[in-house]
Formats: sequence, structure tokens, C-alpha cells
Amino acid sequence: MKPIRPLLVFGTRPDAIKMIPLVFACREHPLLSPIVCASGQHREMLSGVLEHFGVQPDYNLDIMQPGQSLTDITTRVLQGMAPILEKERPDVALVHGDTSTALAAGLAAFYARCPLGHVEAGLRTGNLYSPFPEEMNRTLLGNLCSLHFAPTGRNRENLLRQNAPGEIFVTGNTAIDVLRYTVKEDHRFSQGALREIDFSRRVILLTAHRRENLGQGLPAIFAAVRRILNDCPDVEFVFPVHPNPAVARQAEAAFADTPRVHRVAPVDVFDMHNLIGRCHMVMTDSGGLQEEAPSLGRPVLVLRKETERMEAIEAGTALLAGTDEQSVYESAMRLLHDPAAYGRMAHAQNPFGDGHAAERIAGIIAQRFGEENKA
Repeated sequence: MKPIRPLLVFGTRPDAIKMIPLVFACREHPLLSPIVCASGQHREMLSGVLEHFGVQPDYNLDIMQPGQSLTDITTRVLQGMAPILEKERPDVALVHGDTSTALAAGLAAFYARCPLGHVEAGLRTGNLYSPFPEEMNRTLLGNLCSLHFAPTGRNRENLLRQNAPGEIFVTGNTAIDVLRYTVKEDHRFSQGALREIDFSRRVILLTAHRRENLGQGLPAIFAAVRRILNDCPDVEFVFPVHPNPAVARQAEAAFADTPRVHRVAPVDVFDMHNLIGRCHMVMTDSGGLQEEAPSLGRPVLVLRKETERMEAIEAGTALLAGTDEQSVYESAMRLLHDPAAYGRMAHAQNPFGDGHAAERIAGIIAQRFGEENKA
């Protein structure tokens, strides 16, 4: 039987982190011969992840340009994928999550009549403009796919309500798989600024960068942080500042005179996962951290008005704190002053899987397309 050839496409740092376990699982499977394509939607951040994990893409579209718009990203990926699909003729194309790269690569696969599989399928907030454009991207992908790899049962139910075509498999989330490669007890931070932080104190990891928070959200969140610091002398924050200039400007304005907020450069995945494990808790508007932090026993305050990961809220591993200054402040203060509330969140079971999602997905692809290749 000829090898089954999945084409794995990703373009951003978070996508790469979550797809790398699947690259490894496909390479290790005796029936699979994967092809890896990076769009370069995030050039420097993406290349750093690939270098750390030792993954060399077979193709790199290298689309990133200064000031690129969503239209720029979408059209360049769509045009770049067409000749690759024509040349390689993969058995299936696999995209991840909700990025513009995922949508454009999925559409290119559809145009090429190549079966499409969606890793991390079925996440929904119900608001097409929050997060923007991610909610629309993943909703459209739901109608393009033959195979949906849903992390949880709730994600499966979302796809069923959408009447999404194709087959749905509940696999867990590959974000949990990554921790097997990154978290080490003896980890030494590669970023010098992190080595200078005193983790015997209560250090809170803060990340905030989403488009919908760039207006009123960030100033309100930052105001809450300043109030927390004022009321809790033993608390410090470590804030990896996103490279978006709008985020950097607001962070500088809010914390220029605040030494207990350690503003650091973007953190690589190895440092980030070990940083989570050493912090007291996490305050974030990121999606991935809502999945990863519970596996490391750290409560998460979600700095958003809604989340597509309601499983975390229901399981008690995360709390939807919103973006209002008072709500963020009160949510954080409760965890800082109520040991029982903190303990319930820290010890709640992670609803996003057991760390073997990539193996399940590779096995499904081998079985599904192995049968077709036999025929």
C-alpha cells in the first residue's frame, strides 16, 4: 500500500505549537508520510518555534509583510497553496484552529477537491465579531471540512448544531500534548529577564493582546492590575508584551513607573510553559493558555467578555473575569485572598484531554485514508 500523505499547514506561533505534536505523530506512524507547509503569517515568532522543536517545513510561503491586512494574508495564502496542492496531491490537508492561514489554506484545499481535516474544530463563542476574525474563520471552516477533530464533546455539539458536513471525532486538544515536550523540573529560562524574577513571591502571569481588547479593554485591565499591586504588596506580574505596537504603547503608558510589572519580550514556548508552572495564577485573553495552565495546576482568569472554551469555566479551571476594571480586580483579589477558592481551581480536572490527541488524529487519518488507498 502506498504511503498516506497528509499536508499539514500552519502559519502562526500558536498554530505551530499545537500542530507540532501532530507532525511528530504523523512522522512516527508507519502508514503516514506527512508534508509540512508554513505560511509565515508570523515570520519571526513562527521560525523560533520551528527551530526549538527541530521541524523544517517542506514549504514556506513566507507571506508576512509589514502592515499586512487580513485580506493580504488570505489572498497570499490562497495563491501560495494552489501550486503546492497541484504538485503534491496530498490525501488530506490538515489545518488548525481559527487563523486566516487556516481559512485560506482550507479554501485552497476545497478548490483543489482535496479532503480537508480541521484540528481543534468546533470552538464557538456565538458572536461572529468576538474574537474577530477567528470566530468567522472557524465557522466557515466547519462547512469546508470532511474531517473535524473536536477537542471536546461540547465542540462536537457545536458542529452538529451547525449541521457541519463530514465526520466528527472527539480527540482532546493537541495543546496538552505539547507539555510532554516542554515542561521540565530543571528548566532554565532562555530569556535572562525571567531568570531575575523571584518566584518565591506570588507572581501572576499576564498576557493581553486580542484585537477586541485594544480599545477600552486593555486600559481597564491595566488599571485593575495597578489596583491589585497597590493592595497586595507581595504580588508581582510578569507580562510578555505582544509585538503589536498598539499593545506595546499601552503597556508602556500603564506600567512605565511600575517595577513590580516585569514587562518582558515575547516568550518562547519552552519558557512559557515552565513560566506558567512557576507562577501563582494566569490572567489572559489568550485561548491556548486556558487549555495549558490547568494541566499545570494554575487557575486562569479569562480577560474576555466571552470564551469559546466554556468547558474550562464549567470544569472550574478558569473564570470569565471580563474586561471591566472592577470585575477583573475582584476576580483576582478573590483568588489571592481565598485559599479555598484558589485550591478548587488549581485542582480541578483539565477538560481538554490527556495529552494523546495527536496520536488519535494520526490513527484516524491512517485508518480512513488507508482504506481508500487499498481500494
